[in-house]
Amino acid sequence: MIQFLRSALQANKWKHFVMAMMALVCFSCHSTPSSDSPPPSHQLWDQLLKAHVDKEGKVDYPGFIREMEKLQEYLNLLSEKAPDPDRWTEAEQLAYWINAYNAFTVKLIADNYPVESIRDLDPTLSIPMVRTVWHKKFFSIGGKPMNLDQIEHKVLRKEFEEPRIHFAINCASYSCPPLRVEAYVAENLEEQLEEQARWFINHPRWNNMGKDKIEISAIFNWFKGDFTKKGNLIAYLNRYSEVQIRENAKVEYLKYDWGLNE
Repeated sequence: MIQFLRSALQANKWKHFVMAMMALVCFSCHSTPSSDSPPPSHQLWDQLLKAHVDKEGKVDYPGFIREMEKLQEYLNLLSEKAPDPDRWTEAEQLAYWINAYNAFTVKLIADNYPVESIRDLDPTLSIPMVRTVWHKKFFSIGGKPMNLDQIEHKVLRKEFEEPRIHFAINCASYSCPPLRVEAYVAENLEEQLEEQARWFINHPRWNNMGKDKIEISAIFNWFKGDFTKKGNLIAYLNRYSEVQIRENAKVEYLKYDWGLNE
């Protein structure tokens, strides 16, 4: 290519020169390193969860604080590697966003520890659904400021038809579904989400299942539409419940405990 360009110039053949320049530009475009960015490793987050979360999903926040450098390294990795829907699989994107929600929530609590509840971090003038702790933009993804509300409602709930995300993301509260003692990863995501659904739905800490009466988490009330796109709520619960619930069973929603999940 360079030799051809040199020859064109020496012969003063401008037509050939222009053609050579166009070819050189094209060659440069195809020679540019690919912008394809693979998903980040979730190994650091996995190590932190195994070290500082127990089998019931309770969190050792002082432990996370002691390893803040490691946590921040993982969060930086998430911030720098935003999901690419054109190149990442749906499972890779889901695993990323679930881990991001959980990891940044832990960071939020760790930065303000000790607190009795994540709700203590609401702004002085708090407006439900508009101005809460979940609307605080304290991190960025791909250079864009973001908050936890965006991840949950603008990404996970809007872009993916996957109600099981409600059993996977953790809002640092006692009544929240448990923080899993491992990172979510694309290759195991289906199995992980299924386990989380069964664990949450059948554990008496969060739900009480009976044939004729159920007392269930307020999550099933707040996000009922997510669980009933392919049927009614009882039908969805029966996919995972160890007790088969009758269609006409009485449904009561439990009061949500916003106490810290430590």
